[in-house]
Amino acid sequence: MIIYNITYSISHEAEKEWLRYMKNTHIPAILETTLPLECKLLRLLTEIENEGTTYTNQYLFRTMEDFLAYQTHFQADSQQRHHELFNGKYVSFRTLLEEA
Repeated sequence: MIIYNITYSISHEAEKEWLRYMKNTHIPAILETTLPLECKLLRLLTEIENEGTTYTNQYLFRTMEDFLAYQTHFQADSQQRHHELFNGKYVSFRTLLEEA
């Protein structure tokens, strides 16, 4: 199992709009590609006070080939739409994990 993890720190001012977008638009669009098996959107509970709230978005892929197909065909457009809506209101980083 391959887990594509994206960690976001989203500003408090944009948080409600961002959550609505992620749940109603962003995640469903990625799941529609049928490449990820599922997605988990989680809020970090143990963080220090900062300018925003931290979330992690975890997409589970059956194989590395499925992840690479997503990355090749869908990732750039998905990231671009997100960035256009929330530019300057978030920071993010990505990690790729393999189930041991």
